Amino acid sequence: MSRTSEPTNRRVVVIGAGIVGCSLADELTARGWTDVTVLEQGPLPAPGGSTSHAPGLVFRTNPSKTLTEFATYTAEKFRALEADGQSCFNPVGGLEVATTEERLAELHRRAGYAASWGVRGEVVPPSRCKELWPLLDETKVLGGFHTPDDGLARAVLACRAQMARAEARGARFLERHTVTGIERENGRVTGVVTDRGTFPADHVVSAAGFWGPVVGRMAGVDVPLLPLAHQYARTGPLPELAGATAEASRPILRFQDRDLYFREHTDRIGIGSYAHRPLPVDPFAVPSYDEAPVMPSSCPFTPEDFAPSWKDCAWLLPALGKAEVEEGFNGVFSFTPDGMPVLGESRTLRGFWLAEAVWVTHSAGVAKAVAEWMVDGRASIDLHECDLTRFEDAQRSPAYVRERGSQQFVEVYDVMHPLQPMEQPRPLRVSPFYARQCELGAYFLEGGGWERPHWYEANAPLTEGLDLPERDAWSARHWSPIAAAEARATREKVALYDMTPLRRLEVNGPGALAFLQRMTTNNLARKPGAVTYTLLLDERGGIRSDLTVARLAEDRFQIGANSRADEDWLLRHAPDGVQIRDITSGTCCIGVWGPLARALVQPLTGDDFSHKGFGYFRARQTYLGHVPVTAMRLSYVGELGWELYTSADLGLRLWDTLWEAGREHGVIAAGRSAFNSLRLEKGYRSWGQDMTDEHTPYEAGVGFAVRMDKGDFVGREALREAGEPERRLTALLLDDPAAVVLGKEPVYVDRAPAGYVTSAAYGCTLGRCVAYAWLPPLATGTAVHVGYFDRKVAATVADEPLFDPEMSRIRR
Repeated sequence: MSRTSEPTNRRVVVIGAGIVGCSLADELTARGWTDVTVLEQGPLPAPGGSTSHAPGLVFRTNPSKTLTEFATYTAEKFRALEADGQSCFNPVGGLEVATTEERLAELHRRAGYAASWGVRGEVVPPSRCKELWPLLDETKVLGGFHTPDDGLARAVLACRAQMARAEARGARFLERHTVTGIERENGRVTGVVTDRGTFPADHVVSAAGFWGPVVGRMAGVDVPLLPLAHQYARTGPLPELAGATAEASRPILRFQDRDLYFREHTDRIGIGSYAHRPLPVDPFAVPSYDEAPVMPSSCPFTPEDFAPSWKDCAWLLPALGKAEVEEGFNGVFSFTPDGMPVLGESRTLRGFWLAEAVWVTHSAGVAKAVAEWMVDGRASIDLHECDLTRFEDAQRSPAYVRERGSQQFVEVYDVMHPLQPMEQPRPLRVSPFYARQCELGAYFLEGGGWERPHWYEANAPLTEGLDLPERDAWSARHWSPIAAAEARATREKVALYDMTPLRRLEVNGPGALAFLQRMTTNNLARKPGAVTYTLLLDERGGIRSDLTVARLAEDRFQIGANSRADEDWLLRHAPDGVQIRDITSGTCCIGVWGPLARALVQPLTGDDFSHKGFGYFRARQTYLGHVPVTAMRLSYVGELGWELYTSADLGLRLWDTLWEAGREHGVIAAGRSAFNSLRLEKGYRSWGQDMTDEHTPYEAGVGFAVRMDKGDFVGREALREAGEPERRLTALLLDDPAAVVLGKEPVYVDRAPAGYVTSAAYGCTLGRCVAYAWLPPLATGTAVHVGYFDRKVAATVADEPLFDPEMSRIRR
């Protein structure tokens, strides 16, 4: 967002002088914000938080592109920093070893992530693993993933180096200052109170690590993170390492099959374990630096928790069979319900920022992104996975944060399928149709706390006669041929889709139209009853979200949005007199789609649902049977139909009304798996997956939703100045009908990585897997390859939409 309305003073107080706080002070002062005060309750430069005990592992490769970019910047920055003539990063490389076939396949998948995100890495045989780590028993190893540019961050040294740079530009670091309160006035932060005085501020950043919830409570801002203790042990001197003088020379080693990692400490081995039970820590009960036996972030070692892991260590590294654990501790650090950092500015307390739940691995990258956000109004990379608004209210309860945070600890090194849902707490949020879905044998996955049917076992008989290629074990997880049958039924007859989890906002008031015209790209100045697909952009023309806006009355609009961040963005900019509220929980939605949709719906209402009487992208309020509904003629699957909205209390009646009326037409309930297949055949984008604020509308293929001639809107000038796109969201068809990819795989052009897949699914109508990928502009028919585990599958650039380009099926 633009910072033009912010105070001209830029007094910044950062709470916490760990690796994040020091990195942020450096990044802010480098951008000209030099009035920076960093407050730390402990002594500097090692005040006793997680930074002070961190082993410093920096593995870049992650399923999240954002986390990979954070880690890459951290490694590169620290490698260029020195303190006392010593580099702040030791590029020893990284090695992850597989002792099971499942893990070896996972390492190939991780190599694919590395290729997608631009990280050097390769899967190597056991002999190479032995060369890299001579202590390994190579007979136990099936292969490894070697990343030569990873290594060890010397976190305290990096703090010192960045402190010196920031101080040279005007920042100050004050140790032994315990924060006791946050001052505010008229919804803005104004200062930080400590036991040694008050510090006025225009911006306050909580970089307090596992004390984040404590600072958050002072500010009245929820910080959904759970501190957990993680075991770290060191052996005594090993004869095999005798004579070693370097701190570490071999790659950091991960043995994920047993939840372990290893690093050298000269002639000793350090061992970290995630194999033990979760050990939550109450951040409000952590002792102060002077009261702690060692330091606040160091809890007593529990040998009984480590005993099974010690046996696993000796199994992989036989030299440890004769060694002993010389010392150990349980070190505290932070986990969130989804394992991602919590970043951004609070809307309810403007000027109060969070940079929490950040590991050393990602520290400098996070600091750079937050500094850009504060100074420029947005970061240079997509942060939606880290945005503090991302958690729903139901995901912010202490019980939820504790349960999910603990499970994130357990799953740190697990092989996780991209569709794998959490197991508990479920069910949490359900639509009014949940009971009927259970009766139909719904296979539920989860998103945003919602139970979301992916297919229905009741439709199993519809698979008879389907000729589908056999899937490999990985792509067959959380998939069923029933989904293909549901897709076919949608194309041939009619199906009901539960669209309730789609976020719905209501915007009303005398200035609602002018406000939405300013905030979005398309022209909304149409008569009531019009529905418009439009975009939210940032000032640089990046796509913050895509919206469907229905003008229900002169000054009342219903918006189909993507996330809480959309509501937050609109609320930040809304003028007086414009009201915005989230109506998702009190409403529900059924998508009725298929060539027989009109035959199902029309007998239930006296209103005209013909193509002439109820055109495409139109809305009206009507009744279906006894149920008042807002009907919108939209389709995300490429077939005739409507989205039907009503209040939650009438949802079950709406479902039953449609179900009964549809019996004669062969109506079925269909799930998200069929939905995703059908939407990809039509080329419909999914924000957050196919496009983010890193992309412009013209790159993403949604330039049709931009009306440059309608007047000013956020991002318009950036689009006007944009040149020809150097990358495009590109449709691919896999050549082999039996091949399937899932998303995030690398795409190779002329044998070199050129981009990555965003969304992919088997196109049940086309009989081929459809994949969308970010690539340089390529001509239709260009041959490419998609990396899938240890092989490359052939694909071809295709024109889109792949299905019904004339739109005849929707507009009938």
